[in-house]
Amino acid sequence: MDLQLSGRVAIVTGASKGIGLAVARTLAEEGAHVVAVSRTRTDELPDKVVHVSADLMDPQAPERIVERAVEEFGGVDILVNNAGGPPPGVVLPRAGFLTPDDADWAAMFEFNLFSPVRMIRAAIPLMLERGGGAIVNVSSTMAKQPGPINVDYGAAKMALLAAGKSLSEEYAPQGIRVNTVSPGATLTDWWTKPGGAAEVFGSLVGSDRDSVITEVAPTMMKLATGRLVHPQEVADAIVLLASPRSGSTTGAEYVVDGGQLKEI
Repeated sequence: MDLQLSGRVAIVTGASKGIGLAVARTLAEEGAHVVAVSRTRTDELPDKVVHVSADLMDPQAPERIVERAVEEFGGVDILVNNAGGPPPGVVLPRAGFLTPDDADWAAMFEFNLFSPVRMIRAAIPLMLERGGGAIVNVSSTMAKQPGPINVDYGAAKMALLAAGKSLSEEYAPQGIRVNTVSPGATLTDWWTKPGGAAEVFGSLVGSDRDSVITEVAPTMMKLATGRLVHPQEVADAIVLLASPRSGSTTGAEYVVDGGQLKEI
C-alpha cells in the first residue's frame, strides 16, 4: 500500500533507538524526508536521514529543530513526538506515590508533556503554511491503567493524551490531524538495558532479566499475545496515522499493547 508519504517532511523525536528509530527508518523507506532528533546519533539511522542533536529538556530546542527542518527541506508536514519515558538520569519502574518528590514530578512532566507541547507549538505555524499536517504523540498504556508504579509517568502521559485530543478539535478544520499511539510494554532499551525495567522487576519478584521479559512481565500484565510488543509494531501504527491514507482519523488513540488493556 502506498502511504503517500514521498517528499513529505517529518520530524521524529527520540529517534536514536527503539520505537523512534523504527519510525524514522520506516518514514525514510516510504520516501519521506526525515529529521531525526536525539541527544546522540546512532549508526542505525539511514544515511539520508538528517540528525539533529538536541536535549528536549531545553525549552529552546524545539525552535532549533524546526528551523533545521526548514533549512534542509523547506517546512514540516509530520511531527512524531516519541521522546519520553524516564527523564535523563532517572530509572523506572519507581514504586509508590510517596517515592517521587516535587523535583521528580517536575522533571517527568517536563520531559513527557512540556517537551512535546513545545515541539507542537513550534511546528504548527509551519504546517498551517503548507495547508495542514499530521501530529502523532506517543503516550502509554500506563495513562489508561493507573497503579502504584510510575504514578508521575502515568499522569504525564494522560495529560499528553488529553492535550492531543484538544488540539485535534482546534486544528482539524485547518488541516492538521492530531492522534495518539499508546504502546504497552515494548521490547526497547528501557526494558533490556543493564539496570533497566527487566532487571528492576526481576529484583522485586526474584527472577532474572530474561525470564522477566519472556515470561514474568507478559503474565503479570496479562498480555493476550504472551509477549512484549516489538518496536516496529508500534512504528507501523504511527506511520499509518501520519499518512494521508488516515485523512479522516483525528483525535484518536491507537493502542498497541498485546491485549493488555481490557476495558470497553
